[in-house]
Amino acid sequence: MTSQTNGQSHDRSALVLYASETGNSQDVAEELGRTAERLHFLTQVLDMDSIELSDLLKFTVIIFAVSTTGQGEFPRNSRKFWKSLLRKRLPPDYLDHMTFALFGLGDSSYPKFDFAARKLHKRLLQLSAKELYPFGEADEQHPEGIDGTFVDWAAEFSKHLLSSYPLPHGLAPIPPDLPLPPKYLLELSSSEQPPDETSKSSSPSEMAYLLDEIQKRRSEQITGNVDSHSGNLNEQGNREYVNGPVEGEAITDKTAPPEDLLPVPGVVEALLTKNERITPESHWQDVRELTFLLPERIKYEPGDTIDIYPKNFPKDVQALIDLMDWVTVADMPLTFTATSPDHFHAKSLTSLVPHLYPLQNTTLRQLLTHNLDITAIPKRSFFSTISHFTDDPMHKERLLEFCNPIYTDELFDYTTRPRRSILEVLHDFPSLRIPWNQATSIFPLIRPRTFSISSGGALKQSSEAGYVRVQLLVAIVKYRTILRKIRQGLCSRYITSLQPNTILNVKLSRGTSFYSKIKSEPTTPLILVCPGTGVAPARALIWERLAHLSEGQPAGRTVLFFGNRNQDADFFYSHEWTQQPLMREFLEVYTAFSRDQREKNYVQDALRRESKLVYKLLMENAVVVVCGSSGKMPLAVRSALVDVMVEQEAPDGSWKSREAAEGYMNLLEKRGRYIQETW
Repeated sequence: MTSQTNGQSHDRSALVLYASETGNSQDVAEELGRTAERLHFLTQVLDMDSIELSDLLKFTVIIFAVSTTGQGEFPRNSRKFWKSLLRKRLPPDYLDHMTFALFGLGDSSYPKFDFAARKLHKRLLQLSAKELYPFGEADEQHPEGIDGTFVDWAAEFSKHLLSSYPLPHGLAPIPPDLPLPPKYLLELSSSEQPPDETSKSSSPSEMAYLLDEIQKRRSEQITGNVDSHSGNLNEQGNREYVNGPVEGEAITDKTAPPEDLLPVPGVVEALLTKNERITPESHWQDVRELTFLLPERIKYEPGDTIDIYPKNFPKDVQALIDLMDWVTVADMPLTFTATSPDHFHAKSLTSLVPHLYPLQNTTLRQLLTHNLDITAIPKRSFFSTISHFTDDPMHKERLLEFCNPIYTDELFDYTTRPRRSILEVLHDFPSLRIPWNQATSIFPLIRPRTFSISSGGALKQSSEAGYVRVQLLVAIVKYRTILRKIRQGLCSRYITSLQPNTILNVKLSRGTSFYSKIKSEPTTPLILVCPGTGVAPARALIWERLAHLSEGQPAGRTVLFFGNRNQDADFFYSHEWTQQPLMREFLEVYTAFSRDQREKNYVQDALRRESKLVYKLLMENAVVVVCGSSGKMPLAVRSALVDVMVEQEAPDGSWKSREAAEGYMNLLEKRGRYIQETW
């Protein structure tokens, strides 16, 4: 591919593809894309599903950044690409003209660590692709996280890329102290059409009709006490609400984000009917149950998830606008302009920027509210980018230090440890003046947050004809840092502000392997190990089994091991396990509360206490499901299961060694009988 850019001809191009569920691989891909750009490669960074296999042969080099999700699966934005790569009719030499490098991201607390990247690596070699640089891997459990291996790998890869594709005489790499030209610019629109204030069509939506009917009937059965929860509307049409104080914290958020609905592909409108805290006010954590109504055409199963798209708050948006002196342009309609070659016909897209779905005739204020994450913890590359927008030599030097891997500890202490946000960084460096027309190139995009659906069986039923009920169990992220500042996650803050009767756009995603084995074997025993909010998908499973039993179908023995801090404060759904007579026919619940006694007590301890029962179920070919926080918990649970097998020992003595028991656990995983859903 030969292209012209800045008046100069280039015949070197790089395509950087990512497979990302939470955004980590996308961040890595963006960084690798900048690496290629500094070596004068014409570069595109896209998710894997954005291209066809034939596109791979159009670029000088392909760079992959791949995460693993679930049971060794590819993230959702790469499954179509992976499926096409597995086509049997592809000849063994299909990719013999392709040169690639691959970096995998994983979490070693998962049994199938980095499995997707390893599968992709193997398949590319099978199709005769040529590997430019050795396969790299990062482990989120590393003390320095992904950077623990990525920083060194990327530095060496850059050197190798330059040596493999030397620049023509007289052309040098773009040095780090020079900014890369933005690929996209914002411009003031010449159209006289005003910004879209509502982002809703002229005709009311399906959910708007439903809301109107509910309000007419004033049905407190679904919506709760509307009068006490709906809030007052301020002059801008935004709801006012009270954010409960935490240990004397001053109330600062009085105005919630506007309710505009972004035109994100694949979303469906949902009506929020309940947003209820289910832990006591005195408890350290605010855990909420959210209930939505969706059109009944939406079908879901245990293991499926809902994406929620959070928004920034008006106070923070205005603070950034004031800080950057953007007041005069903040509310003017904008258009998007590409400044680089258009390999994939991006001009046909609404905004040119991949995965940015702005409102029609969007303004800078609306972009900062709905699309750009101004409260994210900044990445290393962010400091490099903004260092070009200050004239203060001390500020510039300090910003560049944060980009240097030598000062990784200082970057950690400044950003990750205190959870310092982008907005706070900009306050700390008041000499910075970011050009408003480069905002979409500098600030990261707001990413949706994914939550496991906690409803199933009869809980799906709604009293509103034509609608299905969906419930989520959400732990609000709110804590005090080492700086003694209260921090709250962007989505947690947004969820806290949501009032009943709010219409949202949400996206339903299927759990590819979570329920398939269990659904096909309804009488198979289940061992559910689900501490904290990890009980959400387990609850969906339990209610599905209850539905089978209610219909006269058999339901296998189900054992739930639940753990949390306090039995009286956070034993989620305890009333359901005892108040449903049919549920008692197949469900047993064993608990472990860590703070109700002097000695710590966790789910892995409960597994060991009930070792005879656990072993019996394992020998009856039970399916084990582990849900909850990643990290130490799933490793401890797996170790406890191995202990159970060694302690009980099979009649033939086959479990006398831990190695043999580990081998059996590996076999369960391979057969889809050990399922881990952690986050």
